[in-house]
Amino acid sequence: MTQGILLGGDEPETGAEGRIARWGRRAFILSLAGAVSAGAFWGLRRSTVAAARPMEPSEGPATVTIADFSAAGKRTGTRTVPRLIKTDAAWKKQLSTDAYWVTRHADTERPFSGALWNEEEPGLFRCICCDLALFSSAAKFDSGTGWPSFWQPIAEENVVDSVDGSLMVVRTAVSCRLCDAHLGHVFNDGPAPTGLRYCMNSVSLRFVRLG
Repeated sequence: MTQGILLGGDEPETGAEGRIARWGRRAFILSLAGAVSAGAFWGLRRSTVAAARPMEPSEGPATVTIADFSAAGKRTGTRTVPRLIKTDAAWKKQLSTDAYWVTRHADTERPFSGALWNEEEPGLFRCICCDLALFSSAAKFDSGTGWPSFWQPIAEENVVDSVDGSLMVVRTAVSCRLCDAHLGHVFNDGPAPTGLRYCMNSVSLRFVRLG
């Protein structure tokens, strides 16, 4: 007879029940190891972006032109305003910990962890830092990635694309025109009509239902 594994004062696990118990423990150990590895990865990632800093006033334009939208989601026109600049300490005080690291230091939230990846109500997605309108629910789609995804911004004036060479791959980062908040990245694998996928972080956005 094959003898099972002894755990404390338990009886030896034999036969089918013993094998199931052993596989259950093995699956638990593997799941725990995976969780620990994932946590270590995201902790390491945060440490690598810690050196990133907000843009200095001298590193960008003094003024920007943005498009305004009403509570009903209607474009009301454009205006030229001073670029919103705050100290790193001020942003850290204003934002949640995750929103601060993502928007001000270009971190990335874990997939399926954000509050907006499966938001399906009609509304506007505004910048968590400055409230500028960035995306509309009319352009949102389920990308299966665990991040809120859109096939276009609500207005080209309100976002900025830039080259991101981190993680040893060249990507196109997307930020808020008004306050330079990092939002996410844009990829060329989205649906029609644009073929784009603006893959955003939930913590970079504030969702406002259409009024």
